[in-house]
Amino acid sequence: MSRLVELYSLNGTSNTAQLRKIYDEWASDYDKELADEAQDYVAPALAGAYLLRTLKTPRINDNIEILDAGCGTGLVGAHLAAIGGQRVDGIDLSPGMLQLAEKTKAYRNLQTADLSMALAFKDGTYDAVTCIGTLTQGHVGPGAIDEFVRVVKVGGLIVVTILDAIFGPGGYEAKVEELVMARKIEIVSAQIEDYRRGAGVRAWMIVLRAL
Repeated sequence: MSRLVELYSLNGTSNTAQLRKIYDEWASDYDKELADEAQDYVAPALAGAYLLRTLKTPRINDNIEILDAGCGTGLVGAHLAAIGGQRVDGIDLSPGMLQLAEKTKAYRNLQTADLSMALAFKDGTYDAVTCIGTLTQGHVGPGAIDEFVRVVKVGGLIVVTILDAIFGPGGYEAKVEELVMARKIEIVSAQIEDYRRGAGVRAWMIVLRAL
């Protein structure tokens, strides 16, 4: 069974220890496997492009503070660093993944965190939050978006991917609508994009602004 199949076969979002074990074991081969033509994982690069497009700038200002939630081995952080991000913090469930993320030199701080729980950051800490590849089946549920809204500043951005197959059935669409109705966020953009392009997997790339 491939790692991806194993991960997506997990039921619910309560298998924290199981998830951590799988990702710790996968860490050393993760980047290589997702960069393979069979997967062609383009979501991290797209996240950076969407952030720049929304900020209306060719590069990230060096004073912008970003939380990369579910940062894994640092694929998103590396893209953010390449476009100017200098104050990027990363959190992930897997210590093994974080060890590799540290080697990218893209992060200011790295720490373990369970995105299904409250985050250890004060309200309004960050200018932007990215969460790419983590809001998916068997992983982190829609409640995490509440925490992203809490830790981002008023006017700050939240850039997330959510697999198309679970956007509605998984409760993510309803969560976004709930936060819009509560006037906590506005939807800047929501587009179906390539995610793992080689495998033909697409996802919603959603940009939210905190109100």
